[in-house]
Amino acid sequence: MPAVGVSRLRFSAGRRGRILKTISLSGVSVLAVIAHAGVALAAAEGTPVEPVQMAWLAAFGGAVTFAITASLAYIRNRRISNEKIEDMSAETQDLRLTVDRLESLLNTDGQRIIAWTDAGEAQGTRIGARPGIWGVLPESSGVPRAPAQLLAFGSWLEPKSAERLEDHLLRLRAAGEAFALTLETRAQTFVEAVGRTAGASAVLRLSDLTGDRQAQAELGALNTQLAGELATLRALLEAMPAPAWQSDSEGRITWANSAYAHAVDAADPARAVEGNIDFLDAAAREAIRRDRQADGSFSARMPIVAAGERRIFEVTDARNLHGGAALAIDVSELDRIRKELLRTEEFHGRTLDQLATAVAIYGADRKLQFYNAAFRALWDLDPAFLDGNPEDGTVLDTLRAGRKLPEQADYRGWRTKMLESYQSLAAREFWWHLPDGRTLRVIANPHPQGGVTYIYENVTERLDLESRYNALIRVQGETLDNLSEAVAVFGSDGRLRLWNPAFGRIWHLSEERLAGLPHVNEVVDSCAATSDEADAWRQLAGSVTGLMDSRTHLAGRMERRDGTVLDYATVPLPDGGTLVTFVNVTDSVNVERALVDKNEALQQADQLKNAFIQHVSYELRSPLTNIIGFAQLLSDPKFGDLSDKQSEYADYILSSSSALLAIINDILDLATIDAGIMELDLSEVDVAQTVVAAVEGLKDRLADADITLRTHVPDDIGTMLADERRLRQVLFNLIANAVRYSDKGGVVDITCGRRGSSIVFTVKDRGCGIPQDMIEAVFNRFVGHDSGARRRGAGLGLSIVKSFVELHGGEVEIESREGAGTTVTCIFPARPEASGRVAAE
Repeated sequence: MPAVGVSRLRFSAGRRGRILKTISLSGVSVLAVIAHAGVALAAAEGTPVEPVQMAWLAAFGGAVTFAITASLAYIRNRRISNEKIEDMSAETQDLRLTVDRLESLLNTDGQRIIAWTDAGEAQGTRIGARPGIWGVLPESSGVPRAPAQLLAFGSWLEPKSAERLEDHLLRLRAAGEAFALTLETRAQTFVEAVGRTAGASAVLRLSDLTGDRQAQAELGALNTQLAGELATLRALLEAMPAPAWQSDSEGRITWANSAYAHAVDAADPARAVEGNIDFLDAAAREAIRRDRQADGSFSARMPIVAAGERRIFEVTDARNLHGGAALAIDVSELDRIRKELLRTEEFHGRTLDQLATAVAIYGADRKLQFYNAAFRALWDLDPAFLDGNPEDGTVLDTLRAGRKLPEQADYRGWRTKMLESYQSLAAREFWWHLPDGRTLRVIANPHPQGGVTYIYENVTERLDLESRYNALIRVQGETLDNLSEAVAVFGSDGRLRLWNPAFGRIWHLSEERLAGLPHVNEVVDSCAATSDEADAWRQLAGSVTGLMDSRTHLAGRMERRDGTVLDYATVPLPDGGTLVTFVNVTDSVNVERALVDKNEALQQADQLKNAFIQHVSYELRSPLTNIIGFAQLLSDPKFGDLSDKQSEYADYILSSSSALLAIINDILDLATIDAGIMELDLSEVDVAQTVVAAVEGLKDRLADADITLRTHVPDDIGTMLADERRLRQVLFNLIANAVRYSDKGGVVDITCGRRGSSIVFTVKDRGCGIPQDMIEAVFNRFVGHDSGARRRGAGLGLSIVKSFVELHGGEVEIESREGAGTTVTCIFPARPEASGRVAAE
């Protein structure tokens, strides 16, 4: 601790030397005493003293001596330091009192002091360094109290005042240039700024101006402002090409611009002022004096001679007690243009009046200025109302009251949106769908100088035509795209204009290739694979690009290398283009070839069939006739008696042979009809007798089947022209078919009557009937309805009936219901117009 205390003391160089010397002498003395004491102690004990022991004793003694000396020195220096600290504390207290008194003096009202102590460092860029600030200014001065806001001069001073202050502060801090300024605040007050240097500091003092000084500052600022404004106005007037001048209360000219001097033929404005050369003549001055307004202003157009030329000027003159000023603008060209514009507007008005499109022109005041006859006819408005120049909004309200405008949920909003055209810069378009079904295209075109021109175009018919046209185009497009025929249209320049997908498929042309609109010659090069195709395409190309006076259709057929057969045709179009179509007729050609081959085969077969019929009619009938004849002979008792069994067998032979003969006859008759060689032997036939004869041949069959046959034939049925044998065969087959499909003990009705010029035969049974799915097939050959062993047949009866009835020129009708029976009706013409041979053909 004594060592630390010594290190903290501050001594002069001489004093430090004396202290160290004292400490050294004291230490040597102590070491000597300790050494002497050690030697004496060792001598008294009779112990010899070693040198090392002597050294340790000397060191210990020195240390003790140094510690004692340092402690004494520390105590003495501590007392001296405390005395000095007390003196310095007293001096510091006196200084603080002095600073407080100075700050109190600086913080008085009426001034604000800012001091920068870094003047040596401020070379034009350190105004923002943190300074000391004292003093207070009232809030009415416009000077803020917050230090940060105070130093931001631009926030509370006018821009020019702030710029001047910052410029002077930079020079004050950089070069020590003092200044004194009057500054204007943003609160429209004035403050005085004085800058000085004090030692190494730059000091700014802000003082509030009051009383006369404030008024003087305000007057100075106002004078500067007015002088600047006057200079600006005169500079503006000087730059204008129109004469401008000022005069005093006596009417003498005090200032004029260069245009004025030129107009009065003066060398310069000063000469014009000195000579008091007046621009206006006596008549103009009299007009101004007479027509001046109560406020001293005058404005009118009047003719004035300027620079030796008579022109029209727009003269504006203002006068008060202190003098006057005037401006004359040359409007000669404007007046000429205005007159020309009036003539043009009149001409345009006459032109617009002839248009079928309604036109209305509104001025900048939104009042109607012009309308044509179409506008009046479109809206059916009273001419007196239109001639009264109504406003745009009033016209809209009138139209709405008459239910002539589109229905609107928010009419006010719609009306406001319409009137926005007056503020628009570009034309606006609206579509009005009127309650009467009309559609208007309304164009609102704003005028550059204000106002709007409305054009009302009735597009009802056009929209209808466009709709139908678009629908037609879509239908045609869909039709072309879905056609199996290939279609292509080439323009007058020979380039492809239109095609459908089938064209690309037939000729294997990609969509990208077709989209390039190739020339017909390029298509020929791509598609002509064989000489035949090339010849056909050359004809097509010649039809497309030919310059013939009379363009004709071209048609032909080409067979391609892959076996495809195409029919092509060209159709000249009114616009100079050519329509080319390709139809793939490969299947038709193949079918045609097959039909030709088949027809030849059928003709050969027909010849074979005719030969077969001629031979079969003999080859079948002759043996069968022999069998029947010999069976009849065997059954005749004149040729010998037969046993019961033999007689039964002979009857079987006769019945089976007769049935077989009937089937053979039917087949031969159908074959003859099909061959077209059947001829009818027409004659007058007693209808009633023919019915009786047909029934007579079926008595045995009716008796065997226990069927009751009822005939309904009027006595006056008369005769008809027919083949009696074939008519009897028809009735026989109808009755036999009814008997075959009737139940045992059933009833069959045959009815005959006249219906107009026809004879109608009806055969009705109550048998099993025919299923509905077989009615259409019963007239086919070898088709029968098997519902029991007794009812089986060859299936030729109804076919023979239908063939013979149609051969007579008649028709057959059939009605049947399963389980309720069948009704067959045959209608014969009473007097056939042609022979059976012609009818058969």
